[in-house]
Amino acid sequence: MIAKSSRKKESNLMFQGVYTAIITPFKNDKIDYDSYNKLLEKQIKAGVNGVVPCGTTGESPTLSHTEHAELIRETVKAVQGKIQVVAGTGSNSTREAIELTEAACKDGVDGILSVNPYYNKPTQEGLFQHFQAVAEHSSVPVMLYNIPGRTSINLQPETVFRLSEIKRIRSMKDATGDLGQMGKLISLVGNKMTVLSGDDNLTLPLLAIGGAGVVSVVSNLFPKAMVEMVKYFQDGKVIEARKIHYDFIETFALAFMETNPIPIKAAMAWFGHCEPEIRLPLTRLSQNETSVKFKKVLEILKEKGYE
Repeated sequence: MIAKSSRKKESNLMFQGVYTAIITPFKNDKIDYDSYNKLLEKQIKAGVNGVVPCGTTGESPTLSHTEHAELIRETVKAVQGKIQVVAGTGSNSTREAIELTEAACKDGVDGILSVNPYYNKPTQEGLFQHFQAVAEHSSVPVMLYNIPGRTSINLQPETVFRLSEIKRIRSMKDATGDLGQMGKLISLVGNKMTVLSGDDNLTLPLLAIGGAGVVSVVSNLFPKAMVEMVKYFQDGKVIEARKIHYDFIETFALAFMETNPIPIKAAMAWFGHCEPEIRLPLTRLSQNETSVKFKKVLEILKEKGYE
């Protein structure tokens, strides 16, 4: 009876599989919706579970409030319910995060991604109250986003455990790079929340300790391969999943050789998916031996049939 109850809980968990942290293509300093809609079509065709617009990879810090709202609306409109839309609505101002969340909910998203408040470095109690307030104003499930490298604060597993008691908080994107902390987190909240990797290179290791998937950068270019890797593991085909992981392990590293999304934006432009345009203070990928190597590695993966 206990095992049966546990399986039932797991089957009801939100946000599992591959979610693409989708780039925002620009042309002449405006959002290039022609390219963006083609990117969404590519994601749908590949079978991803969802896309995450207005996240770090989507250059959300450089989007105006008007662009932010418009991009979310256009994403919901374009996917037509075929995949989920989990919109980035985070801010270091709780009031602003609530406003962005309420607007995204009205526009029909399936979930919202709420990042640690950055720069002001709240305490764990401050983090708890911030996410509690956001969740109380959300009409859709909330995915927390812990990325200490960008926010200078680490959302501790014990705090997430407290947050897991809040009905709307259903998932965590963990970009700590710390499998030990991820394991502790899963041991505390795994029957109530899903934990997804925020780093492509840790997707398979995280799945092995009970994670539920990935919010992926590399899936912008190779969505089908990332979907296959996760599905292979979930179907018990560990050797097949491991092969894809090792085929991509160099790509996972090179995709972060400069600040994300600089490398993936360049890669998408190389293969004709968008213009190479990126907004300051980020700059285009440096032209050096490493970037040449990155392009060659990607070309080899394409030659192997990965897409």
